[in-house]
Amino acid sequence: MELQYITDKKGHKSAVQLPINDWLKIQKELKELEKLRDKKSFFYELKGAVEEVKLAKQGKIKLQSANDFLNEL
Repeated sequence: MELQYITDKKGHKSAVQLPINDWLKIQKELKELEKLRDKKSFFYELKGAVEEVKLAKQGKIKLQSANDFLNEL
C-alpha cells in the first residue's frame, strides 16, 4: 500500500492519501468485519437467551409474556 502523507508547515501529519484501489479494498474488508461483528453479537445474544430459558425451566427466573416483550420493542 503506497501512502502519501500531507503535512502542515511544521511537518505534522494532517492527512493521508492512498490509491483508490487500496481504499476500495479497505472498504470491502470493513464491510466483512462488520458482518462478522454482527454475527458474533447475534450468537452472543442467542446464547444469553438460551441460558435464560434454562433458568426459567429450572424455576430460577420468570420469563416475561410475549405481549410484554413486544411492547418493549
